Amino acid sequence: MRADVESLDIRDVTGSWVTTVILQNQIEARIAALADLSHTPLFFGRLDYLHAISEELSEGSGGESFYIGRRHVHDADGDPMVIDWRAPVSQPFYRASRTEPMDVERRRRFGYTGGELTAYEDEHLTDPAETEQSSALLAAEIEKPRVGPMRDIVATIQPEQDEIVRSDLTGTICVQGAPGTGKTAVGLHRVAFLLYAHRERLARTGTLVIGPNNAFLSYIEQVLPALGELEVAQATVQQLVGHVEVRGEDGPEAARLKGDARMAEVLRRAVRSGITLPTEPCVVVRGSRRWRVPAYELVEIIEELKGREVRYGAARDALPQRIAHAVLLKMEQGGEAPDDRVQDAVARNTAVKAVVKECWPAVDPAKLVLRLLSDPEFLAECAEGVLTSEEQSAVLWPKPGRSVKTARWTPADAVLVDEAADLVQRTPSLGHVVLDEAQDLSPMQYRAVGRRCTTGSATVLGDLAQGTTPWATASWPEALRHLGKPEAHIEELTKGFRVPEEVIAYASRLLPAIAPGLAPASSVREAPGSLTIRQVADGETTEAVLEACREALGHEGSTGLIAADARVPRLAEALTAAGLPYLSPGDETRAEARLTLVPASLAKGLEYDYVVLDEPAAVIAGEPDERTGLRRLYVALTRAVSGLTVLHGEPLPEQLG
Repeated sequence: MRADVESLDIRDVTGSWVTTVILQNQIEARIAALADLSHTPLFFGRLDYLHAISEELSEGSGGESFYIGRRHVHDADGDPMVIDWRAPVSQPFYRASRTEPMDVERRRRFGYTGGELTAYEDEHLTDPAETEQSSALLAAEIEKPRVGPMRDIVATIQPEQDEIVRSDLTGTICVQGAPGTGKTAVGLHRVAFLLYAHRERLARTGTLVIGPNNAFLSYIEQVLPALGELEVAQATVQQLVGHVEVRGEDGPEAARLKGDARMAEVLRRAVRSGITLPTEPCVVVRGSRRWRVPAYELVEIIEELKGREVRYGAARDALPQRIAHAVLLKMEQGGEAPDDRVQDAVARNTAVKAVVKECWPAVDPAKLVLRLLSDPEFLAECAEGVLTSEEQSAVLWPKPGRSVKTARWTPADAVLVDEAADLVQRTPSLGHVVLDEAQDLSPMQYRAVGRRCTTGSATVLGDLAQGTTPWATASWPEALRHLGKPEAHIEELTKGFRVPEEVIAYASRLLPAIAPGLAPASSVREAPGSLTIRQVADGETTEAVLEACREALGHEGSTGLIAADARVPRLAEALTAAGLPYLSPGDETRAEARLTLVPASLAKGLEYDYVVLDEPAAVIAGEPDERTGLRRLYVALTRAVSGLTVLHGEPLPEQLG
């Protein structure tokens, strides 16, 4: 298939250099999508149907077989050899069961080692003599060692995950998922499914995946390309709102208040604070005649535009046309017959532009927020009845900024600028947005994401127990309201496939303290001996960490050393002195470098075969309050796929028993 595309000659079919470039880009994209991945087999399963389902075959001709793979593959004659996993005919591979076989007589799974077919396994769904048993190949695929970035899960999607993946584009889905339930993979695979089912529509409107940080985005960036999808953009929330250069940091209380949804009303008032009502008429001179629009008519026009609640910039653009229309009415009453060209000319008249400048001045979003956070009197005027005087003092900059370029903008400030920018000019909407690790967003950040999908849909992924910001989400209905999607459907995934049962049960001891309303997760993976908790003597923690890393590296797969941010530099020096090469989060693990040193603040969303957790008490102490610290610890405890070693010199938190 790739060779067919490579052999295309477009020299005689293009009309201009523009069409040549467009066609060539499409061909190159198609070739890239058809690239062979050495460790990614084209098919992973087969379905043997009891009855024919193809239109070409008659109903009495018996069953059909279909190979299921990551993409559609056809032979030289165009006949299908492998069916795309997203096609309707492939759905029973994920949903069929003995109680509901969906006309499938046999489901076959194939096992691969290094890209080579090494095993297969059959389930005869309609054979009453065959007993129910768990799939060894399925378990082996889930437990396969992880070296390199996150990979797709098309061979192991479970029925409850498949329902979310195949949900319709028109609806927004929120997935509350415990660690190891595959919520991130589900979100990415839903994107792949939607691109398959609605390719033309999403090609026009665009698709975006939003992650918590660049390390996380680097970790997941190969999943969609492996499924043949190359056009999905990725970004962090901070990159979305990059109107100003962030060079400062807020304290917890200031950041919480700036992220409060009430700031939207403060900004709305600030944007409209410059609107004034005229006291003088507008006199337009055309030739020898003067046309006068009295002040009361100008007031009516401005009041009407204010009441419509349209974007500030759109209303400002409409104001000169509205004044010009009033002039044209007077011209018609005076016996003239003006047309649209005359109205446009009147709208550009100096007198009309002077009224607009005076009554509806232009607004620069960054300059407006700069003034709001620097000027106590302006903030008090805009925040009256919304923020208390103490709250106003908390959000004001300690040192007023002199200009947009020199001000020490914080991440929360950048979100405020984005809100102001949207109040002035509507933010373009995408067709679909995936928001991962959503529990850490503030209401104002939710609003920033929601602006990117006002006319589209979203997939919201997160875990309330892993919220580690002072403004962490308290409930999904509240978060979805701020996102602008209150009607979204909420799904909960509690069955884990990644974290061993022994590890997830230990971490779940923290749930009553950090998220009392959540049910503890369970795991389908029993791995006795996967959890080791070791107390070490004072002054010996670092050496114990090095020894635990060496032990973990003795196993196949990746190893993550997770530590409190403050302890990372010390451990980095120790690893270097011990001759243990290590990577930073986001760097791709490889055979010769399988150890990653992970600050606890960046561990969310990542996973490693073996995890060494250094000093849990230090992880907790690195956060502004105990609950946030315990949530950070919960994240760190649930990053392991095969084994977790916890090393502590200080006492463990009492919540862990």
